[in-house]
Amino acid sequence: MYAIIVTGGKQYKVEVGSTIYVEKLNAEADSTVNFKVIAVGGEDGLKVGAPYLENVTVSGKVLKNGKGKKITVMTYKPKKGEKRKMGHRQPYTQVQIESIEA
Repeated sequence: MYAIIVTGGKQYKVEVGSTIYVEKLNAEADSTVNFKVIAVGGEDGLKVGAPYLENVTVSGKVLKNGKGKKITVMTYKPKKGEKRKMGHRQPYTQVQIESIEA
């Protein structure tokens, strides 16, 4: 059985036991989070919500919060002598899916 969940403006296909990296959540490590479900697929077919499915829950355990690899961002305006170098590290939350209850 799998489910399509929505978090951080993105959609993820998850199964029980899978580990995903999502946009940073306001949750501490070893806490449980619940996600909105838009579709559930299994042996009996696919069920799609409009926009979300009722009575379907996907819960996961937060493994850790962290930051991704550093990327370098350069801004440059020609003929003006203006340039700037910046770095960015995107925060994330690592979640392990524990149950899909349909």
